[in-house]
Amino acid sequence: MKVEPIVSAKDIKSIKRLLSNRPRDRLLFICGCNSGLRVQDILALKIGDVKHANIGDRIVIREKKTGKENVFMINKEIKEALDEYLKTIEAKDEHFLFKSRKGKNSPLTTYAVTMYVQQWCDEINLSGNYGAHSLRKTWCYHQRKTYGTSWEIIAKRLNHSSPSVTRRYIGVKEEEVEEVLMKSI
Repeated sequence: MKVEPIVSAKDIKSIKRLLSNRPRDRLLFICGCNSGLRVQDILALKIGDVKHANIGDRIVIREKKTGKENVFMINKEIKEALDEYLKTIEAKDEHFLFKSRKGKNSPLTTYAVTMYVQQWCDEINLSGNYGAHSLRKTWCYHQRKTYGTSWEIIAKRLNHSSPSVTRRYIGVKEEEVEEVLMKSI
């Protein structure tokens, strides 16, 4: 199933508000929407990787899908959510940051995250196809539409090997192309 980004800032705020009393899930949502990483790479983070991180810190990770190095950067939003979450758990360095209730120290699965994202979107009455990958696509969409980040920079961040893959991610719509064609030079 092809999933969509969460395009409305109001919907993103609504989900954050919905998750205000679920610190782990709130951190997961915020990390997904603020990092541009695949969920499987976020789920691989251990508490020891991030426990002492400050705003602006870079955490080098190895992507599961590609084997390439990438970075997880701590921005203000992630730092605040991380600090809130760490207050609520017994923070052992070797534990996964997003621990599943199954097993002694297992991370959530991508499937579980898909179920969570669908549930959160349902709870705020957001219709459409949403899942774990919606978080990465949300980052892409808002980098392009809200912040005007070039697709080349987005492609570099995503570690895509082909521009066509990035173009699918950033969701250029036909109306946008037609709008550009109406501009006089």
